[in-house]
Amino acid sequence: MLRFDDVTVCYGRRPAVHHLTGELPCGSLGAIVGPNGAGKSTLLKAVLGWLPLTTGTITLSGRPVPESLHRIAYLHQQDASSAGFPVTVAEVVAMGRYPRLGLWRGFGAEDHAAVDAALAEMNLGELRTRPYSQLSGGQRQRTLLARALATGADVFLLDEPLTGLDLPSQHDLLERLAAWAERGRLVAVVLHDLGLARRWCSHALVLSTHRVACGPISAALCDANLQAAFGRVLRGAEMPEPDCERSGDPPHLTIGQPLRTWKAP
Repeated sequence: MLRFDDVTVCYGRRPAVHHLTGELPCGSLGAIVGPNGAGKSTLLKAVLGWLPLTTGTITLSGRPVPESLHRIAYLHQQDASSAGFPVTVAEVVAMGRYPRLGLWRGFGAEDHAAVDAALAEMNLGELRTRPYSQLSGGQRQRTLLARALATGADVFLLDEPLTGLDLPSQHDLLERLAAWAERGRLVAVVLHDLGLARRWCSHALVLSTHRVACGPISAALCDANLQAAFGRVLRGAEMPEPDCERSGDPPHLTIGQPLRTWKAP
């Protein structure tokens, strides 16, 4: 499992996540939900080691995450500006193998097999020679997920993978991610649509800079926890405001949620 023990992450002197303890088990599709500035994207970046921890530890299967980064693949929010890059679907998926190649080793049989398997699992075989720029939004996202699969990872951190997709494409993608989890993989997904989270996810981590709830989906997304996180109960497919953590502004603490034992470094 991916476990957080007393994790605090700061931007300067401001805590974006503070004293978070919780876990997401392997073999689960876990939703990470919360309001603006809740620390969702920050938490994913901390797992990857891109942001230092002020307090606490993050472990994967009992080992410090820096020792297990080869098991983790990350997919950031889809950027439309990269859609015109002149590469084919197969070439994008092959990029997932580059970290394993080093500076001098060329593609071998194992690498070609990994790319072929990822294309097949995401149903992209017939599109392998198509330019990435000619794909629909859903096809692009499946291509990027195939690239993540090609790395050989079994833990996937996906930051708002449904952005820009129509409803059928959202359901198709979540169905595929649920199938990943059934194969023993851990898929942690930042989501805003609580209706989709309830339908497709098995677990949830509810954030409001601190842990509000963490556990099986029905218990984590109960009315009391949603009230605590969002200030009101959200039902059905009602969506919170889009996450603005990428604006570069430091996240703020939710009013009424003290820092408890946190101290500025």
